[in-house]
Amino acid sequence: MGPLKGELKGGEFVVRDGAEELHEKGYGELKEGVLRLLGYEAIYLAYTGRVEFFKGRRLGFSELVREATKLDPNAWTKFIVYRDLRDRGYVVKDGFGIGVDLRVYERGEYGKKPAKYLVFVLREGERMGSAELSEAVERIIRLGKIPLVAVVERRGEVIYYRLGRMRF
Repeated sequence: MGPLKGELKGGEFVVRDGAEELHEKGYGELKEGVLRLLGYEAIYLAYTGRVEFFKGRRLGFSELVREATKLDPNAWTKFIVYRDLRDRGYVVKDGFGIGVDLRVYERGEYGKKPAKYLVFVLREGERMGSAELSEAVERIIRLGKIPLVAVVERRGEVIYYRLGRMRF
């Protein structure tokens, strides 16, 4: 069986046929039989050959990346971290509020337990304010989650840092 078909329509990446199967594996948000994907999820599914995307015609990988980064300038950086985590067997969903980019579920716990890790995604050399980071880390710890920073190096390698409270 070949790849599923997706499309970029109205600024959204969507999959109709096979949507339920992808959603069960932790991809996108399913509503009325249509799976809506974020740019980095669409890039990943195209990268793995599971979905081909169309916008009038089939989009090549580079075109897909360009379209995704038009919608979210950080889509490529998030894709690199997303790919690394998915390849390690984790289910990864979009972050929520407080500046968090990704939620990561422990292996085998997606749909059974809440996300264990909340991840900030940064490119090497990118700055993040210490006050906002400290406040976000405090909130994450109060939620019972583990805060991580994923730094994408210039060569595309991902380094993870576990964050904790600091007292001076």
